[in-house]
Amino acid sequence: MLLTNPRSLRSAYPEDLQEILNKKAADESGAWLFSWDQINRTATPLWSLPDMAAALGVASISLKDESFRSPLGSFKALGAPIALMRLLLRQWHTHNLNPRDLVAGKYSQLLANVTVISATDGNHGKSLAAAARDIGCQCVIVLHANVSAEREEAIAQYGAKIVRIAGGYDESVEYAAELAKENGWNVVSDTSYEGYEAIPRDVMQGYGVISSETIVQLESSTSRSPVTHVFLQGGVGGLAAGVASYLWEHYGAERPQFIVVEPQQADCLYQSAIAGHATTATGTVDSVMAGLACGEASPLAWKILERCVDQFMTISDNDAIDAMRTLSTGTDRDPPLVVGESGAAGFAGLTVLMRSPEFATAVGLGADSHVLVINTEGATAPSVYRELVGESAEAVLARQREWMKALEH
Repeated sequence: MLLTNPRSLRSAYPEDLQEILNKKAADESGAWLFSWDQINRTATPLWSLPDMAAALGVASISLKDESFRSPLGSFKALGAPIALMRLLLRQWHTHNLNPRDLVAGKYSQLLANVTVISATDGNHGKSLAAAARDIGCQCVIVLHANVSAEREEAIAQYGAKIVRIAGGYDESVEYAAELAKENGWNVVSDTSYEGYEAIPRDVMQGYGVISSETIVQLESSTSRSPVTHVFLQGGVGGLAAGVASYLWEHYGAERPQFIVVEPQQADCLYQSAIAGHATTATGTVDSVMAGLACGEASPLAWKILERCVDQFMTISDNDAIDAMRTLSTGTDRDPPLVVGESGAAGFAGLTVLMRSPEFATAVGLGADSHVLVINTEGATAPSVYRELVGESAEAVLARQREWMKALEH
């Protein structure tokens, strides 16, 4: 399904939105994050996929690969840690805490009795748990019924206390808020709700690092043309808002076209575009794209998205799985890539649109289009990846290394 958003603007980035998300705060967040040993010091790869572009009928495809961002395996390493850092800097403002010393654990004695809590589908919770461990505070993670044992174990290894509930993601968000209120804990969530916006804003601000790096990589390469279309994963809207707002502020009225992609059964942003305000999904929400299996849009993210996303679309789980397999294969000119279930959504959306001349025309995709997609995660659930792709992430990475060696020669 495809929906054109009548509210999208082609203008300079509005001042009222700059008060929510802006390049200056995103760049500051990046500078702080790069002092954390769980963040790689170099920019994540921006792969060119010329053979895939030719097969689909577009001029170029660039894939920003966040699986290289951190040992944590996903873009979420940019969100939860910076939100936790900014929360502690606000709460302990009289102590003049140094952000770089904070993630180095130099205030661990001071913060030992601080507890943070969040609901998660996996990657956000793992990133929060890792940051809390290194900073020296306590962490509680609420998991809903559809989060796999494999993802639970990945979070627990960072020392977080795990709380399991029945129901889905939205119920886990509510329960985390209840526990926080009862115990005097701090919620560090990537979705906003009434009276809770500062921390989700900080989470989204961290995602601007992706855009900052991509702009430099695009503009420093003579072989890459300006991007015309950007495909962004949906979920509650945080990634899309964090990435799109930065690009919009940078390019102004000449910004690229933004297309948000969601699972059919977790279409809260698609439904929000229909309703004209942040609302809920119409389906079961459960999806193989675990990180996008969200039933309710973030109202704060929606303030950004309603004015810059040009199209909202939904895809099936099979579309995502097909994209994972396609990207894992590689060609002589395209590297084999490890792309997780949610990470594949943007590329899957592009593929779905290009299969339909009607949809491609509606979005303005064609032989002159330069497309950016983001792989938001690697194989963060290795057994799921192996089952869906038919080989292990290690095997794909081995072929990627061989591809890169061949390229050098």
